[in-house]
This record gives sequence, C-alpha cells and structure tokens, in this order.
Amino acid sequence: MAAAAAVLLPGGASDAATANPQPTLAALVAEATRLSNEVDSLSQQYDGLEIEIAHAQTEEQLARLAVARAAKAVDGSQRAVAQLAAMSYMNQGLDPTLQLLTNGDPEELLSQAAIVEELDNQAGERLSTLQLNQLAAARAQVTAREEIATVNQLQAQINSKVSAIHAKLDVLNSAAMTQAMAVFDKTGQYPNVVLPEATTVGTVALRWALTRRGYPYVWGAAGPYAFDCSGLVVWAFAQEGISLPHYTGSLWNSGMHVSRADLEAGDLVFFYADISHVGIYVGDGLMVDAPTFGQDVQVQPVFWSAYVGAVRIA
Repeated sequence: MAAAAAVLLPGGASDAATANPQPTLAALVAEATRLSNEVDSLSQQYDGLEIEIAHAQTEEQLARLAVARAAKAVDGSQRAVAQLAAMSYMNQGLDPTLQLLTNGDPEELLSQAAIVEELDNQAGERLSTLQLNQLAAARAQVTAREEIATVNQLQAQINSKVSAIHAKLDVLNSAAMTQAMAVFDKTGQYPNVVLPEATTVGTVALRWALTRRGYPYVWGAAGPYAFDCSGLVVWAFAQEGISLPHYTGSLWNSGMHVSRADLEAGDLVFFYADISHVGIYVGDGLMVDAPTFGQDVQVQPVFWSAYVGAVRIA
C-alpha cells in the first residue's frame, strides 16, 4: 500500500517517490477488487458466526433453565428427606398415624412393623431421588458453563472478523483507492431484463431483488436499504414469506442443487471455493447481486470463472 500511496505524491517529491513506480489504474482496481472480495468473504464468515452465536445463546438460556429446575428439584428432595428424618427421630421411627398402635396386640404389631418397613422404603426412595437430582443439577451446571464458554468464544471470533473487515475498509477508503472505486461504480450498467412469464418462488424473489438496484453494499446488511450478497437474497425471498439463513454457507444447503445447464431465473448462483458470494440468476448469463464494497446492487454477468453451483428454492 506504500506503493499505492505514492500516486498521491507530486512528481519529484523525493528520491524515494521517484524510485517507487506509481501504480497504474489497473493495478489499483485489481487491489481494490481483491480487498473488496476479502471483505465480502469475511462478511459471510461473520454472518455464519452470527447464526452460530444465536444458537449458542439459545442453548445457554436452556442450560440456565435446566440448572434452575434441577436446583428446585434438589431443594424439594432435601426437604422431603429432612422431614422424614425429623419424623423418624421424634416418633422413634414411627409415623404420627402409628401412635395409636401402642398396645401389645400381635396383629397390630405386625401391621405396625409393615408400616415402619414401608416408611424405610420411602426414605430410601427419597434419598435416591435426592442423589439423582443432585447429579442432574451438577450436569446442568457443567453444560451451562460449556455453553457460556462457547458464546464467549464465538463472540471473540466475531470481534476478530469485524476488526479485519474494518482494517480492509480503511485501506479501501484511503485516497489512493478513490480512483479505483470510481471505476467500480461504473460497472454493472445493463438494460432491464425480460423475465419469464411463469411465476415461481424464484422469479418472485428475483423481481423483488431487481427493485433494490442502486442500493449500497454494506457488510452484514439485509435490507431494505443496504445489503451484502446473502442479505439481498434473504430480503428478496422474505418478501414472499420465505425465511432463509443470512449466510452463503447455509443458503447453499437451503434448496435443490441444479446443474448449470438447468439454470432458471430465480435460482441462486454461488461463487468461489469458500462459497463466499451469491447472486440471483436473471437469465442470459446475467445475475442480480450485491457485489462487494463500493458497488451497489446491480445486474451483471455471472462470474463463470468462479462459479461453483446453483440452488433452487421451492
């Protein structure tokens, strides 16, 4: 980037400036494209982590509820055992209802012995229940601690992605990239397309996506006035009541995979080895997408050189 910055220096500013050749516009555009694609990839990783952390936070809440329920069960079992122990002590092992059985009648004594045995069985059951509840509470507490650690770890990863994104955006926003970004803004100017008459889930979403042309790319955004690539897809399908995950990796598994030869308007088209970009196929080799930093939502040629596959949402 030191070389890129040299384009801003007046001629003959220094020997160092003279020694370092100024980057060409093509080089600046290439660098801007590379950084923008990296921002897009990091943005999709961020979106994926957002889904993971939402799941982890739900699991954490469930774990906390389990701890509370287990603690309540332990408390109830402890009180039951304590009451039985106190009753046994106060009545010499007899339930208060047995106090009338104090004469020496053999049948009554046998009946009394049977009742005392039943009380002993109840005590054993209550002690066993207490032990089981204590074990469940201990497990719930371990699970809760693990879920909390998972949430913290995911949050740290998200913070790292955000820092990396901002670092790249700082370079893209530098004066050295202004001219390159101006070139970016001139791409994707294609005439209105003629959509097929058939109305499918995909074509309805496509029509909605086309209404967003000219709106800016913002990483992590899902409309209605700014989008990243997966955010545009999520927003477009949401307009017809279809909820999709805001992450290219999840979108890849959200429908039926179709071959390139069978592509239809409204199919999702995916790019790059890490599936970090997605658009909606228009037809005739074109797609509508939120390309990357510095480029608004637009219709442009499909990136066949980076194409990895397509998915149809039904």
